[in-house]
Amino acid sequence: MRTLSATLLAAQRAASHIPYVKVEARNTIGGAVRYDWERLYSGTEPDYFHAVTMPGDGSLIRVRITPPVDSRKLYRQRVASPAPGADFSLWTYCDQYNTVAVTATALGAEVSIFWIKNDSAIYWMKSSNNGVSWGTPELVGYTPTNAINGIAAAYKPNGDIALFYADQAILYVMKYAGGSWSSAVAWGKSTGDLSGVATVYSGDWNLLVTGKDSAGNYKLWSLIYGDGGDVAAGTWSALKELSSAASGGDFQYRRVFMDKPDVYRAFFVEKFTGTESYNRPFWSHSVPGASFLSSLWREPVPFNLSSEYGLAMAHYSDYCWLSAPNGVWRARLTEQTINLTSDILSVRAELAAEKVGRLVIELRNDDGRYAAPGSGSLAVLNIGCQLELSPGYVTTVGNETSPGQTFILEAYEHTSSGGKATFLLHALDAWGAVVRWLARHQFRWNKSTDELCVKDILAFVLARAGIKLEVKSESATITTFYPDFTINPDNGGDTIVHRLLSFVPDVLFVEGNKAYLVNPLTADSSVYSYGTTHAILEGRHRQGAWADNRVEVEGYDAVSASPIIYNAFAWDEINRLYDKLRRVRDINLSTVARAQARGEAYLREAEIQSAGGVIRVPANCGQQLYDVIDITDSRAGLNAQKRRVLAITLIYNSFRGQYEQWLALGAV
Repeated sequence: MRTLSATLLAAQRAASHIPYVKVEARNTIGGAVRYDWERLYSGTEPDYFHAVTMPGDGSLIRVRITPPVDSRKLYRQRVASPAPGADFSLWTYCDQYNTVAVTATALGAEVSIFWIKNDSAIYWMKSSNNGVSWGTPELVGYTPTNAINGIAAAYKPNGDIALFYADQAILYVMKYAGGSWSSAVAWGKSTGDLSGVATVYSGDWNLLVTGKDSAGNYKLWSLIYGDGGDVAAGTWSALKELSSAASGGDFQYRRVFMDKPDVYRAFFVEKFTGTESYNRPFWSHSVPGASFLSSLWREPVPFNLSSEYGLAMAHYSDYCWLSAPNGVWRARLTEQTINLTSDILSVRAELAAEKVGRLVIELRNDDGRYAAPGSGSLAVLNIGCQLELSPGYVTTVGNETSPGQTFILEAYEHTSSGGKATFLLHALDAWGAVVRWLARHQFRWNKSTDELCVKDILAFVLARAGIKLEVKSESATITTFYPDFTINPDNGGDTIVHRLLSFVPDVLFVEGNKAYLVNPLTADSSVYSYGTTHAILEGRHRQGAWADNRVEVEGYDAVSASPIIYNAFAWDEINRLYDKLRRVRDINLSTVARAQARGEAYLREAEIQSAGGVIRVPANCGQQLYDVIDITDSRAGLNAQKRRVLAITLIYNSFRGQYEQWLALGAV
């Protein structure tokens, strides 16, 4: 249950009360700002290697290389005040040619451009006045070959720089500290040829890398070069896969760029070589609140552009910028909010365990105030915006609410009848994003070695739908069981999640932009009481037989090459109704303990579902799914009887003076 103030608790328990329901619309999705890109420049420059950065004065520094037909010349550009109407077409030749790779980075007024020439020489050119003037190019080293397909650099806040470059199958790093450059250090990984690298400093040098693995499969990976944040200084983390395409297929990943205006955001190019071939940028961002080390990224989304060399990113103040040699885009990166509270006529919110939650809001529109959603002052209120529902009451200290419930606007509807006009909002909660997510590629873990436990695979899948996994309570099994688990293309998110949860006794519910893990135990304490201080307006209470009272689990012991059979029994249920058998077979269950845990998990699910019923109560602003509550109803023989909340329906109607919840219940 969400924590409520003493005054809000008192208000919702009072014999009479005044409802207060707050609803806001935000330009966010999954808790991250939804960027609405506006193209400010469309030029004729050829698509080739390029980079962008923004120093402390907010100017836009762009660099590009011309194609081989024009001798791979290096150009730079500084737009002092980037905005609509600015001139993004003026370039300055840097008197450098035969350039094979380039990158740029900035810290305060200091801007650095790095490039590699076809003779393997690495050059550095620096500006100390936001790119207004530049020093003489400085030779800082040589690459092993001139087969460079990726280069990236980032400043540390103290002025140190790390420069990364991909030379064939090896990623190297050179560091600038104390006024000098260190020798290049290889990463020590075994892969095929690489095709792109991007980096952002945040406690460590966090990287994205594209290329092939040692088997020739195309990959997009995350990686950290440690600086003492999440990874020890001077060491490399493991490669973690974000996207994969089989060798011999038609898909490749290349030209990755990354920035961190709020969360980590990245663009990379998906290259398709089959019929109707294309080079298309895709974008993704890390899940809000997730560390880079966890490598939890939303499913990549296509960007409306054809480009073989991708889109570089930078940000300053309220805007994020994209750059290609022939294009510049910007998007507002700040949250924008519209408060809809004063216009609410009614609200109905339906939440259920591991099912899509739905929200319908009715707003007054008698004067046409919502005639043009998505434009003008209502620009935020559009399909895809986030609706935040905060139920509350008028208390002795004012209007108080319990925030935390969010939904994504799927549709809106205008109604008009006689002298009445309303505006209806139809929205789904984050579970809707899980249901809609389809796997684009195959993923497999734990085939030959322990890689990800059930909890970590679950976190990966939820992240693809933009949801962060949090723990309220968890079983030992969910963090120690490493099943050989495969996700195939077109597998649905909810199907995958249910498969994973079938391995463990844990359950899951979504609220806001997070999914909460709960291990429901019979010993769980009640978090709230109904029928004493909080009235029950109506109730139905049911006790039934378990759907399964015997579970036969078959696993396989690879060491002895023999099957494992374990039976879990609910003896009281069997004595009453004889056995109701469920059979489970899973070769991942390699020990008796694993088989026993699986059998007990199925029996726990049957036990929770065996008791049921529903109560109608004045709205409890902090009630959550899977909360344990206790009910006192002497006429039903219930005295502080514990039940678990499996579904919540909130109803508010200002015309009828209705503000209540229906709570669907199960056994503890």
